[in-house]
Amino acid sequence: MGFRALCLGMFCVLFVSHIYTPMPDNIEERWKVMALDAMAKTCTFVAICFENIGIMRYEEFISMLFRLDYTQPLSDEYITVTDTAFVDIPVRLYLPKRKSETLRRAVIYIHGGAFCFGSYKQTASDLLNRWTANRLDAVVVGVDYRLAPQYHFPAQFEDVLAVVKFFLQDKILKKFGVDPTRICIAGDSSGGALAAAVTQQVQNDPEIKHKIKMQALLYPALQAIDSYLPSHRENQHGIILTRDTAIKLVSLYFTKDEALTQAMRRNQFMPLESKHLFKFVNWSTLLPEKYRKDHVYTEPVLVSPGYSLPALMDSRASPLLASDSQLRSLPLTYVLTCQHDLIRDDGLMYVSRLRNVGVQVAHDHIEDGIHAALSFMASPLYLHVGLRIRDMYISFLGRNL
Repeated sequence: MGFRALCLGMFCVLFVSHIYTPMPDNIEERWKVMALDAMAKTCTFVAICFENIGIMRYEEFISMLFRLDYTQPLSDEYITVTDTAFVDIPVRLYLPKRKSETLRRAVIYIHGGAFCFGSYKQTASDLLNRWTANRLDAVVVGVDYRLAPQYHFPAQFEDVLAVVKFFLQDKILKKFGVDPTRICIAGDSSGGALAAAVTQQVQNDPEIKHKIKMQALLYPALQAIDSYLPSHRENQHGIILTRDTAIKLVSLYFTKDEALTQAMRRNQFMPLESKHLFKFVNWSTLLPEKYRKDHVYTEPVLVSPGYSLPALMDSRASPLLASDSQLRSLPLTYVLTCQHDLIRDDGLMYVSRLRNVGVQVAHDHIEDGIHAALSFMASPLYLHVGLRIRDMYISFLGRNL
């Protein structure tokens, strides 16, 4: 009995130490955030345990939990909601019911989920897209791209690009009554990465007739070649998203080989031929001073031959790697970053790079913000910061789209 009690006690200590995260002083609704963070880390802990004892893979368990939150395409008195497909890729359409004397604006929204999880069917995504369609009197398209690790990069990019190109056809825009000069691509987290990459592609492709008026990137993940930015250090054991979890999921985006995960944890995984790319993510020059603090910049160790994954050097996977000439053609860009977010610096550096080449950028920084705040907009798990980010995003689109 004593041995069992000791084992139970040690397990409890291990469990609590694994899920406990100190809360920054400026966090609003502190106890609710602590509870949500504990829930997220408990799910991660259980998923890792299940994987280690061979019950199911980590990502399979987390995906199962995500699917519990799926919604049906329910219309209401203001919006008609339907699930359909564009070029065999699932989409959810939100069409305002009220009559319009003019062509409507449109938003193509790309959900987050670390390229491995999520759907437009999630309660939070459905609420945001429904709210967008109603408040802006806009046509909204939610996209369900293929997910890792069943499908690796560039499947996700290709799916989103295919949907966007399909939607931009004259006959489709006419069908839905959309003004071709008032179209936005938006996304959060990994969805922000896909939105940024697809916008770069569309704006630089001379064969695509209609271009994007604006892009909206909400706490976006925009690079995967440096895993030790200041925000990674400050939020290594951060709220909702930790460095270990992010690296595990980003690795799955590219490969199931766990050697990449281990190499990314050491920040020693890029090949020698990638050296020219690090100027695009050099935080010592691209981050505002207040975010550099007393951190010391050291370029990631390049290895020979390095991890043989060309995708790691592809700007379609890491939009921050795009050249200045590619960035100059980008439209009005809205970027929202959160202070207590592991990937905060990706968005901050993108703001700097876009401004440096003359792109019009609007940037909101949420001092008490956390990653995935938009996932918490439904009772009883709603957070005021999530609702605030939603309103800032909608307000900007309302004024500028």
